[in-house]
Amino acid sequence: MLCGAAVVVAGSVTAVPADASTSHSAVAVRVAKVAWKKCGTTDQPSMQCGSLKVPLDYRHPSGQKITLALSRVRHTAKTYQGPLLVNPGGPGGSGLSLAGFVASSLPKAVAAQYDVIGFDPRGVGASTPALDCKPGQFKPVRPDSVPITAALEKANLARAKSFAAACGRKYAKLLPYVNTVNAATDMDSIRRALGAKKINYFGYSYGTYLGAVYAKLFPERVRRLVLDSIVDPAGVWYDDNLQQDYAFNDRHRAFMAWIAKYDSTYKLGTDPQKVEAKWYAMRAALAKKPAGGKVGASELEDTFIPGGYYNGYWPSLAQAFAAYVNEKKTGPLVDAYGRFGAVDASGDNGYSVYTAVQCRDAAWPRDWRQWREDNWAVYDKAPFMAWNNAWYNAPCAFWPTSTMRPVNIANGKLGPVLLFQATNDAATPYEGGVTVHHLLRGSSLVVEQGGGNHGITLSGNACLDKYLSAYLAEGKVPRGHTGVADAVCQKLPDPKPLSTKASTVKGAPSGSGAPRGAALHELVGFRG
Repeated sequence: MLCGAAVVVAGSVTAVPADASTSHSAVAVRVAKVAWKKCGTTDQPSMQCGSLKVPLDYRHPSGQKITLALSRVRHTAKTYQGPLLVNPGGPGGSGLSLAGFVASSLPKAVAAQYDVIGFDPRGVGASTPALDCKPGQFKPVRPDSVPITAALEKANLARAKSFAAACGRKYAKLLPYVNTVNAATDMDSIRRALGAKKINYFGYSYGTYLGAVYAKLFPERVRRLVLDSIVDPAGVWYDDNLQQDYAFNDRHRAFMAWIAKYDSTYKLGTDPQKVEAKWYAMRAALAKKPAGGKVGASELEDTFIPGGYYNGYWPSLAQAFAAYVNEKKTGPLVDAYGRFGAVDASGDNGYSVYTAVQCRDAAWPRDWRQWREDNWAVYDKAPFMAWNNAWYNAPCAFWPTSTMRPVNIANGKLGPVLLFQATNDAATPYEGGVTVHHLLRGSSLVVEQGGGNHGITLSGNACLDKYLSAYLAEGKVPRGHTGVADAVCQKLPDPKPLSTKASTVKGAPSGSGAPRGAALHELVGFRG
């Protein structure tokens, strides 16, 4: 959905230095109002698109410009509550389609009061320039992620070093400015271009950190703030990734227990530990002989990691697992990889921005011996994703830019803020939500008890969505439940196995009980 737009009418916005953490300078940056064009689809006929030029380096506002791609679903009610900026996470996720999803998923009476604004952050998707450091970085078959031999470690290290070097060669002038502080400052440029004194913001996953950073830098510009599936700001980014590994391992074991519960369907046994042993046996076999010449051990991990984000994928993944083990069929596994694990061109872009932002945002160990020690320690307790995740982030050990200081998001200058967190979320573990609840004074935390999905609002849980709608409609937040939470909702039931006639929606089972959740998770994506 590429929609360029001419810009007219100048204004100004306060700029933030590239290395800012809690303060910003008073450099006036000229911005322009957005000229919107129709770009609607069959699903979102009212969608409009536009673009906005912003400085690459806010310390030099008259220097090089980059372009942000924007989308909008306009308000239709007489009561107008301003722009609602939405972000799906990543870093590296495109937010253009999310505007339409949010506008159509909220109650009509609520959505009608906002201009829902999607945007591709700098470097992402339709924004220009868009990063693509090394196309085909995840082309199968990759080396086994678990470096049980020196040769495997050397091969994986070579891939990480090569990717970092490619980014440095291709984008040397851009990489210092692709970071969360500048992305937050871009949001304020969007605010000014929209002619709004304040913005409302709704972010998932990494989008929660982006929103919290914006609120720290521009607290006077925040009207309402919704954060769903919350990044722990104390661990950005090396420690947060290590903590993910434990949580994903737990979630994978919950999936194995679910398969055991439905042994009559999958014929993999009734003991979750034995089912898990069969999964690792499958992994070992694929390391020796990749399925269809595409799905080796690393690709198998890529295929099943999405199940840690969203249990609506479990029935399809379980079918592929059972077909390989029980019938020696590789086709279903190859199909599942294509639907859940394979990386396309947009994935190459997303990964390039992911590494650019995370490697620049905060310090990473530059001594590989620390990575080796830490990740083997994690692997001993939580093997499912430990080394896959390590190699995903390993370019940061060799990144060609210096690092910034993480932003201290503690904030006592905001109005009521609404937080959502599932207790068993793997991508952003529960502790992160509790931490941010304490750091954002006056915030309210809504907990999905027992929930393990990532991105929990607008996914079919009416209890959660009730609190979201009340906040966006009237600014109301729940107060004073027992313990740390201000309100508690019970999780949705786990999915049922697919019937033989069940259809799929973008790779997710439509009969699993949460088709809307499937749509959301296609937009939010994976890896935070």
